[in-house]
Formats: sequence, structure tokens, C-alpha cells
Amino acid sequence: MSSFRRWLPPLALLVLSLTWGYTWVLAKQGLAYAPPFAFAAERCVGGAIALFLALKLIGRPLKLVAPGPTLAIGLTQVAGFMVFQTWALVEGGPGKTAVLIFTMPIWTLLMAWPILGERVRGKQWLAAASTLIGLLLIIEPWDMHSSLFSKFLGLMAALCWGIGTILIKRLRSTQQVDLLSLTAWQMIFGAIPLVLLALAVPERPTEWSLNYLGILAFMSIASTALCWWLWIYILDRVPAWEASLSVLGTPVVAILSSRLTFGEEFKALEVAGILLIGSGLALLSLLSWAATRRNPAKLAIDKA
Repeated sequence: MSSFRRWLPPLALLVLSLTWGYTWVLAKQGLAYAPPFAFAAERCVGGAIALFLALKLIGRPLKLVAPGPTLAIGLTQVAGFMVFQTWALVEGGPGKTAVLIFTMPIWTLLMAWPILGERVRGKQWLAAASTLIGLLLIIEPWDMHSSLFSKFLGLMAALCWGIGTILIKRLRSTQQVDLLSLTAWQMIFGAIPLVLLALAVPERPTEWSLNYLGILAFMSIASTALCWWLWIYILDRVPAWEASLSVLGTPVVAILSSRLTFGEEFKALEVAGILLIGSGLALLSLLSWAATRRNPAKLAIDKA
């Protein structure tokens, strides 16, 4: 049983990366049926309902703990992230948008050191450099011919996610909070401004159909409810910067899915970037495994 629990975080990361990676393709398809702000609100409301039902079914407490920090997390990591993410998808392709949003590790790395005191040390810098250089090769910040506005929106979504990540780590360092309950309450707090925004902004009505209901069900239950809970679960067990770098497998899945689904061509720099990200993640995993082998007491604490 203990050996199985050791593999839970890597398994959670694998499910997260595959699900979130393919989400970008489904999100682009979903926007054919619903306008951006309504789509963001609908998936967040659906995610919140799924999370509270899960809490009720498994008998977890529904009580809100730490309302102030939870509200701040919901407004940044859910509302702000969803608004900029969905808007960016309208302006640009799903593959490129996903990669831009996953500049989040850069902002998290910059904020985690002064705010949380989390430092990158030794060979960890090599893993961080490999993943971030790979990300830059895919983003191509020197190419300003594609939609500059779409890039700005993607970067704003990344910044909101990074701030939310820091807020979660700071909350968990000072107060004991049930992770599933925290995910549910941050989702409902984030959904409220999204619903108000969808009502206030003049948009075309949602085209309800079986196809859209299927997309919305996956986006609400798997991509929003399950994956945000998995993200907080992973974040609770490793430093913020390491968790942030670990999810860089997601834009790789997003690019591959986007290229195969929409028949887009691969670029040489994208392939190089994917290889560098893969190498960096492999090294990061190896270093984490070596650290747990050297310090089994820490592993026991993490699993507790």
C-alpha cells in the first residue's frame, strides 16, 4: 500500500497532463457552440456542482475554511485564469495558446523565492533551464507576426495562475484545509464573477446540442473539477516551482493533439522545444526520486 501511495503524485500528474493537454482542443471546439465568457462560466458552474456533489457523496465537510484566502485564490486562479484563457483561445490557436499560458512556471519561479522561500538548487537549475528554454523555443517570443493580443491574453492567464499557485502554498503553510473542499470553494468563488461577466457582455446565445453537452460535461467534470483538485493535490506535496515545471508536459500534449486534430504542421523549433521540455521533466523526476531515496523520512511526511 505504501509503495502504491508513493506513485500517486506521478499518476496524478500523468492524468492531469493528458486531460488538460487534450482540453485545449475540446475548448476550441466548444467555442463553436458557445461564446467565450458564457463557455467559461458554464464549465466553472458545472465544475463547482461536480465538486460539491463529490464532497457530499464521500462525506467530506462542506464548511468554508479561510474565506479570505480562498476568495483570493478563486478570483485569480479560476476567474482571472478562465477569462484570459478563453479569450486567448478565441484570438489564437489552441496549441500556441496552451504554451503561452504555461509560462506560468516562470512567474511562479520568480515569486516563490521571495514570497515562499523556495529556492532552486544545484542540478535543479539544469532541469529548470531545459524546460524553460524548450518553452521559449515553442513560444517564439521573437515572432511578433502572429496575434500579439492573443499572446498578451495568454501571458495574463499565466500570471493569474501563478499568483493563485503562490496563494495556495501560503494558505497551506499556515492553515490545515481539506484539499477537495478548497477546490470546490475556489471554484464557486471563481464562477460567480464569470457568470456576472457572461450576463453583462453582449454575446450570441449558446447553441445547446448533444455535441456541446458532451464537450461541456468533459470540460466541467474532468478538466475543471477533477484536474484542479489534482493540481492542488500535487501542489500540496512538492514545492510550487517544481509543481509548476512538472505540468509543462501539458502543453506538449496540447500541441500534439492540436496538430493531429486540425492537421497543423510541426515546426523544427517546436520539436526541439518538446524534446528539451521532456528532458527537463525527466531530470526533475530523477532528482526528486533520488531525493526521496536519500531522505525516506521526508517521503513519509509527504505521504501523511
